[in-house]
Amino acid sequence: MFEKVKKIVVDTLNCEMEDVTMEARLAEDLEADSLDAVELNMALEDELGAGVPDEELANMKTVGDIVNYLEAHA
Repeated sequence: MFEKVKKIVVDTLNCEMEDVTMEARLAEDLEADSLDAVELNMALEDELGAGVPDEELANMKTVGDIVNYLEAHA
């Protein structure tokens, strides 16, 4: 799951592949703002058929948070 999410994060946020780790913080490390988070969630839904509910998305701080959520709810 991480590799799939990693590719989507790189494509959506235009960041470097090596910057995307489970510990990478969306806002601080990958410079994602709230609009980026919405675009990322839409891309996850398109690519994986599953996204994160908006109320949960606000609590997602790292790439790992997203991966763990998707694994738990897939």
